[in-house]
Parts: sequence; C-alpha cells; structure tokens
Amino acid sequence: MSLSRRLRLLAGRLALPRRLERALPRAALEIMAALADRGHEVGLVGGAVRDLLLGLAPKDWDMVTSATPAEIMALFPSGRVMGASRGGTTVLIPREGEPFEVTPYRGANLGDDLAHRDFTMNAMALGLDGTLHDPLGGQHDLVAGVVRACLDPVARLDEDPLRALRAIRLAAQFEFDLDPALATAVPTAAPRLQAIAPERIGAEFARILATRRPVWAMERLQETGLLAAFAPEISDMYGIEQNQYHRFDVWNHALAALGLAPAELHLRLAALLHDVGKPRTISTDERGNRHFYAHETVGANMADQLLARLRLPAEVREKVVHLIRYHMDLHLDGEMSDSAIRRMVRRIGLEHMHDLIQLRRADRLASGMRQGDLSPETVHLLQQVDRILKEDAALRVTDLAIDGDDVLRIFGRPPGPYVGRVLDQLLEEITEDPRLNEREWLLSRLAELSKVW
Repeated sequence: MSLSRRLRLLAGRLALPRRLERALPRAALEIMAALADRGHEVGLVGGAVRDLLLGLAPKDWDMVTSATPAEIMALFPSGRVMGASRGGTTVLIPREGEPFEVTPYRGANLGDDLAHRDFTMNAMALGLDGTLHDPLGGQHDLVAGVVRACLDPVARLDEDPLRALRAIRLAAQFEFDLDPALATAVPTAAPRLQAIAPERIGAEFARILATRRPVWAMERLQETGLLAAFAPEISDMYGIEQNQYHRFDVWNHALAALGLAPAELHLRLAALLHDVGKPRTISTDERGNRHFYAHETVGANMADQLLARLRLPAEVREKVVHLIRYHMDLHLDGEMSDSAIRRMVRRIGLEHMHDLIQLRRADRLASGMRQGDLSPETVHLLQQVDRILKEDAALRVTDLAIDGDDVLRIFGRPPGPYVGRVLDQLLEEITEDPRLNEREWLLSRLAELSKVW
C-alpha cells in the first residue's frame, strides 16, 4: 500500500464533514433535508463520496434513500422517474439549473444497495452528519490503488457490461491497478457490449481518452477484446507493419501519438485515429516497400463513421475528421509557391492550423525515427505561412474587398447559390495574385463574370 495514499485518505476521512459542508450544493442539501424530515434515510453515494475522500471536487451529487419513487415524487413534483417504462426507479430532480438523481435502495436497506454497486470505491455512502458507510472496504482499496468489483465481479459485469470499460477508465483516471479477479472477468463482457447503447459506450470511451493514462487504457481495451467489440477499426491497426520511415507498427505508432497529444478530446482522438486508414490502404511496390496511399482520406471517412456510430458530439467529430483528412499537408518535401501555400491554408482553415501543428508534432515524434518535434521542412513551411499571413493575404471570401451584396447588384439576379460560387472564383484568382484584391478590379471582374455566368 502507498503510504502517501494512506495519509491522504486518513486526512480526507477526518476532513469529510468540513469538505461536505463546503462542497455540497444548496439544492442537494435541501433535497436530502426534505427526505430526512419525512423520516426517510438518505445519503450521498458513489463518486461524490470517493472524490470527497480524495480531496477532489465532486462532479455529480447522487443520492440514495429508503423512500419509494412515489414518495420521492410526492415531495418533488417537478421530478421525473428515469426510464419508468423500463422499470427505472431513479428520480431526476431539477434544481437551480442542475439535475440531481435520487435513487431508492436496491434491496431492503443501504447495505444491500451498496453491495450491488459497481466497484468498492463507488460503494460508500455519506450521511448529512458526515457519517461514512463503507461495508465493502472502499477506503482500503483507495489506499491500495485497486479497482475492485463489489462482491462477485462476473455478476457485476453481467448486470451492466459497460462496467468493464468503466473499470479500465477508473484505473487509468486514478493510476490504479485492476484487482486480479476483476481483470479476469473483464474480457467476458466484450461479447455483450453489442447490447449497450452506442452513446453510453462513446461517452465512456471519451472519458477514457481524457484520463492520465490513455495509452495504458487503450492497451487494456485491446488485450481484453473490448476494443474489437465496439471499435474494430481501431483494433485492426494492431500488428500492421509500416515502412522505413517508422520504427513501430501502426498500432504502437498510434498509441505513441496519443500519449504525446494534448489532453483535449478532439486532439487525442485525432492522434489515435490519424492512421486508422492504413490497414485498408496497404500496397507494396516492386522493391517490397510498403505504401499507404490516400490513407488520410480513407481514414477520415472511417473516423467519421466510427465517431458518428458512438454518438460523439458533432463538433468533436467534425474537428477530428478534418484533422485526419489534412494531417499529411504539413508533411511535405520541397519548396512551395506562395499561391500553393495560400491554397493549403484555405484548405486547412486558419482555425485548424494550431491543432494540425499539434497533431503533426505528435505524429512525427511517434515515428521513433525522427529528431525534433517538427522537421526543418515543416518549420520552413510554417515560417512561409506566417509571412503570408502578415501580408494580409485573402484566405476567405470574407477577406475580399467586395461581398455578396456587390454580386447581387452587378449580376442583377435574386439571391442564390451562384453568389457563393462567384466569390469562390474570385478568391481563387486572388490566391494567385493577392495584389488584385482591390475593390475596383474586383467590381470590374464581377461585371465580366456576369456576362458569362
């Protein structure tokens, strides 16, 4: 057991009443007090108790009570029973813009309820007076740095196979180990993940990537078969050898890039998935060298389908797909003309340049063959980009010295898609020669285009 963890947890136990008083939202306090005033047992349960013990700020304030759903609803008419048609009993109570979950005991009493929770670290309850209930040794496992299932691990995973992913996520989050019995049980959940709602898997996967040990977690997901069950596209990277530019196979290269990416979901996803198209684009030339032509395009489409299937937020998905599609654009040899650089920046989008540079750094370092986080060619290219940006180059239609109203006036037609096409045409011409971005020249050019469009 870690002495530092033991001391930290002891301090947390002694500080529980004070931490509870300081951190508990007023709305949660009012809910608990109302239930207690009616003679019902009530306490905080789950992650909030664990986090208070560890000195962390709880994100959720879930409550458990001896009251029935009907008794809870009688006290809080604005609440609703979640999944009532499917036998759900948890009541969601809105207060001050936040939802609070209150769940009746699963079983005859608090002890029965805690025994049927997922892991011992989440099977502790805390009363309003600061009394801690820990019948399954959650504190002991926090000190030991172990994620342990409540009682029978197979039974706990049978109840909800998503708990297999959650076990790995918690271990990665807190830098703990899996209890051997739980580690043995985790692979048995893989075949049953197909029955889990994709959005639940996607949310847990996103949390895994946000942990301190995403690479460790991905290795566990792969070796237990969980990854192949919900993201076979990623699992298929395993064992795919590359070429002379890489020391590692596609899988280990992707994990290395993941470990180097900043802790933002879209960047970690892009790093993990940037070469996901390689297994489907392998070719070998006459000298036996491997190539992966167009893997960035294939990979972008695969990532789009995968992240849509897992119901990840559209904004995150769009960023990831865009970065994967263009992750080779900063990986160029030879000199580029100014007009080619302007087209590249337009294609990538100024708003994505910083992220693409971060991805390029992770990709290069993860090759295991290169020195420095960016190649001299990439550094030179970025210097050229910076110079062009300082010259106020027109890179978007909004940078043009005219706008859509000018197009409508000179063309003399109602609004329509042609307006955007005309502006794009002018932007393309300006890209070749930015000096032409003068209002008089553009108006003259509009007049010419109006005769032929």
